[in-house]
Amino acid sequence: MLNKSPNKNILTGVKYTIAVSSGKGGVGKSTVAVNLAAVLIKEGYKTGLIDADIYGPSIPTMLGAATEKPKLVKIQEKNKLLPVVKYGIKMMSIGFLVDSKEAVVWRGPMASSALKQFMNDVAWDELDFLLYDMPPGTGDIQLTLTQSIPLTGSIIVTTPQEISLIDARKGAKMYGKVNVPVLGIIENMSYYSNKDGTKDYIFGKGGGKKLADELNINFLGEIAINTDIRVGGDEGKPIVLGKPDSTEAEQFTEIAKNMAQNILQNTKLNTKQPVIEV
Repeated sequence: MLNKSPNKNILTGVKYTIAVSSGKGGVGKSTVAVNLAAVLIKEGYKTGLIDADIYGPSIPTMLGAATEKPKLVKIQEKNKLLPVVKYGIKMMSIGFLVDSKEAVVWRGPMASSALKQFMNDVAWDELDFLLYDMPPGTGDIQLTLTQSIPLTGSIIVTTPQEISLIDARKGAKMYGKVNVPVLGIIENMSYYSNKDGTKDYIFGKGGGKKLADELNINFLGEIAINTDIRVGGDEGKPIVLGKPDSTEAEQFTEIAKNMAQNILQNTKLNTKQPVIEV
């Protein structure tokens, strides 16, 4: 099952597809996804974002579009949904289609079917980058995506502590099993900056870099803890847009710009050419 060939006829107008993943929940994966998308838009790239976390959609809220609804249009005799657009980012989420106060109680195949519809039945048009905000873990959604399209690569988001690294390691190895390049690791919530300029490593120090070295893949960078990041997500304006001069916004910006530059140059971010044992 893991070797099923992706369909190259899906998303033909999209140049690069990137899964933003994590081994476990609560590491800030969605925060990373929306801020990376916002940076790419600021840099002039046509960018889309699919909320692949069917059971816990957060993209509508984090991008200030929770009250929006996608429109249904007919394109070449087929009914298609137009993605919701905010800050120039085209997006689709189950959160636009169901009551936000209700739980999505679906079996795995139904969630996988929804993700396929987001790719097949949405009029994405031409995009430079399409990011997927993945659910945590290594289950049905991950397999559905990797077997549906030829992904450009994946990014693993983790926090520094060992309990997060254990699952991040599993996530990286899962992508190795399905032949999807791991573009690198981002360490979120790396430290808290005290008023005296010192750093408090609340969750430990350097775990993401150590994991990247262990797996011989690229370490993309670290993101500090800042209340403004949380506020930006709650208020629907990512920190790279709301407070672009902040240290954290600059960290997101550097990571996203380097990622885009390397992909556009057709050079893998993991320049060490890793071989992840599976």
